[in-house]
Amino acid sequence: MSEATDTSDLLSRLDTSVAHSARLWNYLLGGKDNFAADREAADQVLAYMPALVQSARYNREFLGRAVRHLAGEAGIGQFLDIGTGLPTANNTHEVAQRTRPDAKIVYVDNDPMVLVHARALLTSTPEGATAYIDADVRDPEKILQTAAHTLDFSKPIAVMLLGIVNFVVDDAEATSIVRKLVDAVPSGSYLVISHPTLEVHREAVEQAMAQWNASGSAPICARTPDQITGYFEGLELLEPGVVTVSQWRPDGNDTTTVTEWCGVARKA
Repeated sequence: MSEATDTSDLLSRLDTSVAHSARLWNYLLGGKDNFAADREAADQVLAYMPALVQSARYNREFLGRAVRHLAGEAGIGQFLDIGTGLPTANNTHEVAQRTRPDAKIVYVDNDPMVLVHARALLTSTPEGATAYIDADVRDPEKILQTAAHTLDFSKPIAVMLLGIVNFVVDDAEATSIVRKLVDAVPSGSYLVISHPTLEVHREAVEQAMAQWNASGSAPICARTPDQITGYFEGLELLEPGVVTVSQWRPDGNDTTTVTEWCGVARKA
C-alpha cells in the first residue's frame, strides 16, 4: 500500500460520533462496517426517503455493468476508482479482472475506516495489480501523481466517479476537478459518473439531503441531468446517454427509475 497503513494511526483519525458517507452507504448495502452514528443518520434519511436503499443497490449494479463493458468490449485495462467506499461484493477490480486478468485498479478514498479495510481491495490476479490512495477528491493533483505509481498514463484509463462528485457542492469546483482528471488521461480513456438528482421523489430527496447536511457530515448536493451531462462535455457519451442508473444498458435487472443518474463517455 502506498500510503500510511498503521492501523492504530488510522483508527486515531476515526471519528465514530459523526456519520460518514462510506459507512452509511455500507449500511444501506447490508454491510457491517458502520457505527451507531452512521446507522442513526441512515435511518433518519430513510424516514424521508426509503427508496435510498434501492438507489444504493442499483448504483452498485451499474458499477458492475459499466466495468464489465469497459474491461470487455471497450478493452480498458486500467481503472482509477475515486470515492471507493468500503469493500463489498463485486468491487471494481474483481469485476474487471474476471474479464481482463491483467487489469490494474487504483482505489481512492479519504475515510480512515475504508483504508483500514483496504486490504480487501488489494487482492489481485497475478497478472494485474491493485493499489489504494488515501486522498480527497478535491486534491486531483495528489491523486494523479500517486496513481501514476501503478497506472500507465500513456495508455487509456477509466476514471470512475460514482457517488462522489455530489460531495463537491460548489459547481465550479466540481467541474474543475472532473476536467483535471479527464485532461490527465489519454485518448481512448473513459469517464464514468453517477450522481443524485431531484428528478425522482424531489421532496423526499430535498428533505433527506437537508437531514444529512444538518448531521455535521460532509455536505451533499443533487444536480440536474443537464448538469451531470455537462461533466461529459467534449467526450463521446455512450448510449443510452445520461439516465437513471438502473436503465444504463440493463442486463435483466430491474429498470425502475431511481434518484441516482449516470453516464459513461469516451475521450476521443
